[in-house]
Amino acid sequence: MEKVIEEKKQGTSLFLDQKENNTKKLFIESYGCQMNFADSEIVASILANEGYNTTQNLEEADLVLVNTCSIRDKAEQTVRKRLEKYNAVKTINPSMKVGVLGCMAERLKSKFLEEEKIVDMVVGPDAYKDIPNLLKDVNDGRDAINVILSKEETYGDIAPVRLNSNGVTAFVSITRGCDNMCTFCVVPFTRGRERSRDPQSIMEEIKDLYERGFKEVTLLGQNVDSYLWYGGGLKKDFDKATEMQKATAVDFAQLLDMSATAHPKMRFRFSTSNPQDMHDEVIQVMAKHNNICKYIHLPVQSGSTRILKEMNRQHTREEYMALVDRIYNIIPEISLSQDMITGFPTETEEDHQDTLSLMEYVNYDFGYMFAYSERPGTLAARKLEDDVPEEVKKRRLQEVIDLQQKISLKRTQRFLGETVEVLIEKESKKSDEHWSGRNSQNTTVVFPKGNYKVGDFVMVKITDCTSATLIGEVVGYSEMQ
Repeated sequence: MEKVIEEKKQGTSLFLDQKENNTKKLFIESYGCQMNFADSEIVASILANEGYNTTQNLEEADLVLVNTCSIRDKAEQTVRKRLEKYNAVKTINPSMKVGVLGCMAERLKSKFLEEEKIVDMVVGPDAYKDIPNLLKDVNDGRDAINVILSKEETYGDIAPVRLNSNGVTAFVSITRGCDNMCTFCVVPFTRGRERSRDPQSIMEEIKDLYERGFKEVTLLGQNVDSYLWYGGGLKKDFDKATEMQKATAVDFAQLLDMSATAHPKMRFRFSTSNPQDMHDEVIQVMAKHNNICKYIHLPVQSGSTRILKEMNRQHTREEYMALVDRIYNIIPEISLSQDMITGFPTETEEDHQDTLSLMEYVNYDFGYMFAYSERPGTLAARKLEDDVPEEVKKRRLQEVIDLQQKISLKRTQRFLGETVEVLIEKESKKSDEHWSGRNSQNTTVVFPKGNYKVGDFVMVKITDCTSATLIGEVVGYSEMQ
């Protein structure tokens, strides 16, 4: 018999799917991208069938897992500090087992077990179904490692356990891996080739979420726009598919349209988009449906065509700007966000100025900005000298951040005096008398609680703002309610 245990945490309902007869405790933490958090829910589901319920108390855990990120050195250092904490607890509770999951596990492989001896188990992103067998290896005193990458695994047959959920928003993975060999990125090496999940399993997962009261779904993938299902196989093999397979194929625009049509009372988001693969059909579908949020995360990495070529990005500055023009033309109210890297090898002041001018052209609502960090195993690490001085990287990064904050304030000010639809997601971090949610454009909105609750769709009149937050008053429920 299964039940849902509801706990109260900081004024927000915390739903954990638990099995009543499970006796062992799993503590799992996730770092990095949204895909890692979604993967942790898959792992929790697999282990639920092995007798584990999730816990938020590290000290009582029988098994501790950390789902890791390798995109930057800082992310790896954060994980190492957490492993030190786990091992300190393990000296008090020697029976506790510790495992590393995800991209960092894939990149470092046996180093954790053989050289550092700080974990009991190492599991790559495509090997989560093997965790029960690896736990047996641990108990039998054998090395427990599986970092084999798969060309087929999508975990489409596993219903994720919703971890630390507000019961309102959820992630649904639609693709795994990446075929874009950007020279700065480890993802193709840590997550393998790109493959798409069966659309039927995606629609079934969304339907289950709807029936359980969830109000918003984010469709996830390293590159959602290249989603393509034609009955199996990698995207690169589509030209070899039969005519029948091609005739019944489902691409991302169709999947998005299917999702929004099937559940008009749910909101849909997606992430992440790759500029080279975003087609006008996707933008048209977004414009067609009110329940598809008007927001696109559209990483560019640099505003310089020369640097984009060095990065092996499959678009130029001009092509990116043309795509942005089409998006604004079709959806004038859209919000766009960026990923930006400063100080990539050979970047000059002219290249940097190209990045700043592109930001002003696009008018991003917000962004994720970093100084270049050389990642072992990438083409850039093998072929390009990290020749931009650290102080120059940091100075350029600060200029990018300062400009983005200026643009962000201008973008939030456009909502002053407007009334926007907001899905209430949680209590405000700064006040237990205010709710927090996001509008369609993915901007955080804060307002007095009144008689409303988490999960309500409300209309909020905006009276004030910062560069990151809208502030207002509820004027009633929205049509989505």
